[in-house]
Amino acid sequence: MKEPLDRYCTENFGSLVKIYHSPERLGLIKAKSVGAKLAGGDVLVFLDAHCEANVGWYEPLGTRIKESRSAILVPGIDNIDDDNLAYHNTGSGAMGGFSWSLHFDWRSLPNREMQRRKSEIYTIRSPTMPGGLLAVNREYFAEIGGYDDGMEIWGGENLELSFRVWMCGGSLEFVPCSRVGHIFRPSHPYNMTGKNSKNDAHGFNSVRLAEVWMDEYKRLYYLYRRDLVGKDVGDLSSRHELRRRLQCKSFQWYLENVFPEKYIPDENVFAYGMLRNSATNFCLDTLQKDEKSYITVGVFHCQNGGSSAQFYSYSKLRELRREERCLTAQGNKVHLGSCGTKGEVWEHQKDASMRHSVSNKCLDVTGVKNGEDVLVNTCDENSIYQKWNFERYFET
Repeated sequence: MKEPLDRYCTENFGSLVKIYHSPERLGLIKAKSVGAKLAGGDVLVFLDAHCEANVGWYEPLGTRIKESRSAILVPGIDNIDDDNLAYHNTGSGAMGGFSWSLHFDWRSLPNREMQRRKSEIYTIRSPTMPGGLLAVNREYFAEIGGYDDGMEIWGGENLELSFRVWMCGGSLEFVPCSRVGHIFRPSHPYNMTGKNSKNDAHGFNSVRLAEVWMDEYKRLYYLYRRDLVGKDVGDLSSRHELRRRLQCKSFQWYLENVFPEKYIPDENVFAYGMLRNSATNFCLDTLQKDEKSYITVGVFHCQNGGSSAQFYSYSKLRELRREERCLTAQGNKVHLGSCGTKGEVWEHQKDASMRHSVSNKCLDVTGVKNGEDVLVNTCDENSIYQKWNFERYFET
């Protein structure tokens, strides 16, 4: 793309567009940092290469930045089909969230945010952003530390900036009147290997994020990535100093004030950790299935904390939870689906059984082999295959 791109921009845009070619591969994060430092305008706009800006996309962003210098803004993100490039409007009914494995996800707007907004043109105050599209006052971006230059290639930088802007006195807002199309691809078409992170740039970057910004809640990330505990991710002193200099609030403040809906799997629960059947040493396990889908849940030899797929909580609402998803029974199988209905209530009996309240059946591994689906069957207080114990219990 080098010479053809230079020629195209010169012929079509003249001096309006400047292209900088790095002498070596930087990756997305460092490339954005270089661009921010080279830019001279009042507002920085970052857009992925696979984006198409719609008519009138900038004015709502620029207006809001003029109103609030410390707001990082994300346009309404429409979908561009990755097969035929058809443009589809996706509306504006969601905000950003995150999983404790530190991946971005989309969330429905909570009632508190719907009540705050006076109309559909109001911005949406979002706990996190996807990262590929944003606008920010250039000077403010530098003041709050830009991107973490210790991160590599791609991954985690969006959550790090999201947590930081809220904790350090700014805001993160989605702007529904600004529309930009984005191609959502099923996989990355390029190599994700960094100099120090090897083939796990996301894990490397997420450790940097967790160690600087998540305080005691970093424990929840390490429940998913115990292999990264103690990993050397480079010098963090400048990022810790940035947090002290900006007098940023705690991550607990962030959870309580910015994202109070976020489920914390080891707080306000009866029990958490592995759910084990001692007779077989089987633990409840997602078996690495896509948890965004309606899936059946199985069992696998207990990994003693070595697998995040075996981490569950027993909530005060008597739900068996995987973060934002809950277990329910249908027929003789157990499924992982949405939370919030009576079908997710389980009674953990004194005899160690786990009884589904609607079907009145108990969690059972009679005849089940390693890697197969767990069952629910008629409760039998004498069956050793219906006895289950969590890794950790709280006093009740």
